[in-house]
Amino acid sequence: MNNFGKIAVIASLVIVSACGNRGTLEPAKGQSLPAPVYGEAERPTGEELITPSTQAQPERSDELLRRSEKRQDDKFDLPPPG
Repeated sequence: MNNFGKIAVIASLVIVSACGNRGTLEPAKGQSLPAPVYGEAERPTGEELITPSTQAQPERSDELLRRSEKRQDDKFDLPPPG
C-alpha cells in the first residue's frame, strides 16, 4: 500500500469516527414517541426507550457450585408422546 492509500484510510477513519450524534434522541420529523404504557402517566423518553430492562440484560450470577446435589424429581418432565 502506498502512502496515498495509507493517508486515505486514516482520513476516512477519522471522518467516520466524527459522525456520532452527541445530542438527545428525538423522533424523526413527522413522527412522535410511542404512547405511554397502560398505567403510566408520561411517555417514555428516547433514552428510556433504548435502555435495556433487567429482563433483557440480567445481572450475572457468579455463585459457584460448592458441592454436587441430586436434582429433585420434576413431575412435568415427561417423555415426548408416541
